[in-house]
Amino acid sequence: MKLVLKKPENFVERRLNIYKKEVPCLDSAWHYHAEYELLYISKSSGIRFVGDSVAPFYPGDLVLVGAYLPHLWRNDAAYYGEQEKNQVKTIVVKFLANFIGTDTFSNPEFSTINQLLDKAKYGICFSEKIVQELHKELIEITELSTTRQSIKLLDILHKLSMSTGNQILSSTDMRQYALASSNRLDNVLKHISDNYADTIRLNDVADIACMTTNSFCRFFKKMTNKSFTQFLNEVRIRNASRLLAQESLSISDISYKVGYNSITNFNKQFKLIMGTTPKTYRQTTSVYPSIRQ
Repeated sequence: MKLVLKKPENFVERRLNIYKKEVPCLDSAWHYHAEYELLYISKSSGIRFVGDSVAPFYPGDLVLVGAYLPHLWRNDAAYYGEQEKNQVKTIVVKFLANFIGTDTFSNPEFSTINQLLDKAKYGICFSEKIVQELHKELIEITELSTTRQSIKLLDILHKLSMSTGNQILSSTDMRQYALASSNRLDNVLKHISDNYADTIRLNDVADIACMTTNSFCRFFKKMTNKSFTQFLNEVRIRNASRLLAQESLSISDISYKVGYNSITNFNKQFKLIMGTTPKTYRQTTSVYPSIRQ
């Protein structure tokens, strides 16, 4: 397994590809590609990695990933069960920068879209307000003809470029690292994603990467812009924030459920990463963002 450069065959002749996915674990490897990717989660939840960003995703999550930016969406473990096979719905829009003509977005008339695509090199998560406005269009775009899909995507990009309250995801441009081959990072990310609730030792993940601990620490910092401990804490706390918003479990139970044996340490890490206490976070978050099936 490695950081994969994807080259879909259908992009040899097509600059735009739009489809609906209804299976869990959207990608099997931390990967990147030449296409921009707009992903809309209509059903399911889990955790996403975009550049050095780690965050939970819910129904209503809409993210634009720039070309060559490493990313990975992983559903919660429960979605891999047979009983959950119909509970995933994602709209995937992959497009090249020239999907509607060479240098089109360099023209002044498309300056706001051009700025949007430039910001996408860090990944963009769009506000709930614009998602609500675009929900129907995003769901129906898969049913349009290829010509109408191009026109509709141009309109959607325009609306996204004019929207406010959006969040830049990665704190650094990680495209420079995407070109360096890696036979290690995907296995490490998968191991963290699948086992964050258990004890994960530095020696264990270094072994998975087939590296010494010192070499692994340098490698991981270069690839993710974070130390291994910082990254693991962020995965745990982001999952905890999702549980606080969705579940009625006690804060103590949630701390153990995401891998902390000490409630004091859990509270400390949560405040450090989320900027607030678990109790306050729970009081100010709804059970779910508006769910649109």
